[in-house]
Amino acid sequence: MTSTDAHGLNYGGDAAGLICGYLLSDAAPVQPIDSAQAADWLLAHAGDGGAAARSPFLWLHFNLSHAQAARWIERHAGLPGTFFEALTDGSHSTRIERDDDTLIAVLNDVHFDFAFEPLDVATLWIGVAPHLVITARTQPLRSVDALRTAVRDGRSPHSSAALLEQLMRTQADGLVDIVRGVTQRIDRIEDELLAGRLDHKRARLGVLRRLLVRLQRLLAPEPAALFRLLQRPPAWMSEDDAQELRDASEEFSVVLRDMQGLQERIKLLQEEVAASVQEANSRSLFVLTVVTVLALPINILAGLFGMNVGGIPLAENAHGFWIVVALVAAFTLASAWVALRARKEP
Repeated sequence: MTSTDAHGLNYGGDAAGLICGYLLSDAAPVQPIDSAQAADWLLAHAGDGGAAARSPFLWLHFNLSHAQAARWIERHAGLPGTFFEALTDGSHSTRIERDDDTLIAVLNDVHFDFAFEPLDVATLWIGVAPHLVITARTQPLRSVDALRTAVRDGRSPHSSAALLEQLMRTQADGLVDIVRGVTQRIDRIEDELLAGRLDHKRARLGVLRRLLVRLQRLLAPEPAALFRLLQRPPAWMSEDDAQELRDASEEFSVVLRDMQGLQERIKLLQEEVAASVQEANSRSLFVLTVVTVLALPINILAGLFGMNVGGIPLAENAHGFWIVVALVAAFTLASAWVALRARKEP
C-alpha cells in the first residue's frame, strides 16, 4: 500500500472500518498501513512485552459506524473486555481506567464541523497498550483529525502513552478555542445589552450556557480519573510520559475552571436581561393602566347619557354639551393625578 493510498482513506474507513493506521517509531519515518498489514504486525508482535517504552507501536483509528470495525478490533487487537464494555455500556462520561497493562479511556470531543451547539459533542474510545493504540469513534472529531495531521507531518509521539498525552493536549487546545469563541460571543451580547438592543439575546445565552454545561458535565471527571490512574501507572509507562499526562490533566483543569467562570457570567447576563424585560413589561403595563383609567370617566358618562330614557340631565340646556365636556375633563385630570401620584410613591 502506497503512502498516497493510505492518505486517501476517507472517513468511512476501509473494509475493516480502519480510517487510518500508522506504524510509529523513533528510528524510522511514519509508515501508513492498512488493516491487513496491521493484523500481520500485531500477530508477529503478539508475544512482545511492555518493557521497551519507546519501541515501535501502532496507532489504528476506526470508524465504529462500520459494521466490521468492532469485530476486527476484538479479533486482532487483543484488548481486554473492558474496552468493549465501554463501547456498549451507553455511558459517555469521560474516564481513564486501567485493566492490567492496558489503559481504557473514554474522551469527549466536538464534531469536526462544530457550530457551538450542545449536540455537537461526540465520544472517542481509546485503548492504549505498550505497542498499540486503538482509537474509535462514530463521527469525525477535531482532536483526532488534528493529531492525524500532526503524525502525517512527521510530529509523531515516541510512545503509545505519549500519543494519548498528545491527543489530550490537542483536545484541550480545541476546548480553549471553544472557550475563546464563547467569550467573544458573550462580549458581543453584553455590548448589545448595554446598548439596549435585546433581540432574542436570552435564547442565544441559553444555547451557550447549555453548551458549556454539557461540555463540563462530560469532561469534568477526567482530571480526577487521570490523577487516580497516575498514582499507579502501568509498568511500561515511563516517568516522563506519566509527568506529561499529569501536565495535560492540569491543562484540562484550567479549561474547566474557565468554563465554570463563563457559566457564571452567562447566568448574570441572563438575570440582567430578565430584569430588563420585566422592567419594560412593567412600563408597558403602567401605560396601559393609565390609558384605561383616563378613558374611564368618558366611557361612564357616555354610557349614562346614551341611555334612551327620559330625564336625561342638561338635555334642554343650551350649554349642556360643554358642561359635560368640562365634567369629563375634570374627572380625567383627577384620575391622571391619582395615577401619577401612585406611580411616584415607593
